Amino acid sequence: MTIEEMKKRKTELGYTNAMIAELSGVPLGTVQKIFSGETVSPRYDTLIALQNLLRKRSEVHDSAPYYASSAKKQGEYTLDDYYALPEDQRFELIDGWLYEMLAPVPLHQRIAGEIHRQIANYILDHDGDCIPFISPIDVQLDCDNKTMVQPDVAILCKRDKMTKKNLYGAPDFILEVISPSTRRKDYTKKLQKYIDAGVREYWILDPYAKRILVYFFEGDFYPVIYGLDGSVPVSIYDGKLEISMKHIKRWVEETLEAEEKNAE
Repeated sequence: MTIEEMKKRKTELGYTNAMIAELSGVPLGTVQKIFSGETVSPRYDTLIALQNLLRKRSEVHDSAPYYASSAKKQGEYTLDDYYALPEDQRFELIDGWLYEMLAPVPLHQRIAGEIHRQIANYILDHDGDCIPFISPIDVQLDCDNKTMVQPDVAILCKRDKMTKKNLYGAPDFILEVISPSTRRKDYTKKLQKYIDAGVREYWILDPYAKRILVYFFEGDFYPVIYGLDGSVPVSIYDGKLEISMKHIKRWVEETLEAEEKNAE
């Protein structure tokens, strides 16, 4: 989808720049500069986020991906199809739908790595039985042949759910770091999947909104919202494990500032 096509689609939908920024996760200033023509060559991940938002519903739900067999359409894929995909590309399978996953940007990797590091250190220091994982790790969430997800960070406390190939069943804790191309999936589809599967705690860290939504499904199903100041307690450890956001806050601020300058 070209910029001109996105402009046309924006008009058809009646979206304002502010609405597009909110729904896509792309900073408002960046959206304004792209649609005004001030930014001629937007970043690739920014274009993908805008395309995912502005594509017509038929393009999202009815068209099989380029790699797909003509005999199948979205909603019909199974683990056999998942395992047959190219090894150099990453996908998630959710209820028979295949979602291509872009390579994570440096900020995404730094955030996930830092949180995994703090979790792993806590478990090691306390001789804990739980095991921390960082993506890519296959999680056969529903123990069926229609869903395989790759959360950014996970904690598994029941070791019998770990097989030679993947995690079989719901981890106790999952973190997803939001990127523009995964925003809607992580906030909605994955949230419901994790609730239904029995995940105990789910964190959504959105660097663009500078906030963390913490869902602890053994308590209130409404999230607790944290900023990037201070530390955030992990509920499955009764708050004894707290994740410091000191470095993450600095990385987010530096990255967003650089993106704004590049968009000028």
